[in-house]
Amino acid sequence: MEEIPQALSESRQGINQVSRIVQAMKEFSHPGGKEKEPVNLNQAIESAVIVARNEWKYSADLKMDLDPTLPPVPCLPGEFSQVLLNLLVNAAHAITAVGGETSNTKGQVTVQTSHEPEPAGWAVVRVSDTGTGIPAAIQPHIFDPFFTTKEVGKGSGQGLAICHDVVVNKLGGQITFETQPDQGTTFIVRLPLVVD
Repeated sequence: MEEIPQALSESRQGINQVSRIVQAMKEFSHPGGKEKEPVNLNQAIESAVIVARNEWKYSADLKMDLDPTLPPVPCLPGEFSQVLLNLLVNAAHAITAVGGETSNTKGQVTVQTSHEPEPAGWAVVRVSDTGTGIPAAIQPHIFDPFFTTKEVGKGSGQGLAICHDVVVNKLGGQITFETQPDQGTTFIVRLPLVVD
């Protein structure tokens, strides 16, 4: 009898977590149409973080710094969700590469949004990790299809190529990165706030 209130409280928390995961999966997997539509990027990021949680929860702490004034962005929601998922998974893998699967020290993944109103108006998403960084020799190739630094069977080399294709070719944006060896990498996605 003494443990019933605690058990009920934990059950309620579990049900709420399952509900959040199901809602995130519904939002994440909504294919959308072929036409761009106004998207709340902060909400899309929150859903992608929940979906990708198993990739980062053991190796990293996640920090979100989402600009509440970010306007809706003309976007293809399904494709943009795939970009977010790829960047989050890569960040988690870069951190795991630093300490291995059994490291007691967690890294940090940070997701930030902001907007640059001038000159053309951009929504900006930054996904940063405290992982291994990208060696200078391979930096020119990271967006190439089938290029991977992961072991055989661990990566297809499609993640960043897909990100580049979606952001640049489908959404008219830009994807760049900043990296420091053994300090981590930040991928920067800029999406136009106005459709051409």
